[in-house]
Amino acid sequence: MNNLGIAFELMLVGMPTVFFVLIIIILSGKLLISLVNKYLPEDVKPAATNVPASSIEAKKMTVIEKAVSAVTGGKGTVSKVEKL
Repeated sequence: MNNLGIAFELMLVGMPTVFFVLIIIILSGKLLISLVNKYLPEDVKPAATNVPASSIEAKKMTVIEKAVSAVTGGKGTVSKVEKL
């Protein structure tokens, strides 16, 4: 019965310890991601549109580009438009 008591004691100490360490890892990872995104942003180069002029109207292309820009917060670009 003594071994069972030690096992429960180790479980009661070990499980919160593991939980605490995992929380520290998650929070430090989020902090690292936010710092990297703040101080080292990725350079976004606009890609040239590879759409032939005859395949899609200019008005439709403008609408597609504005929709992509609105959804991605101005970071996305249209690189190719295909009819399915």
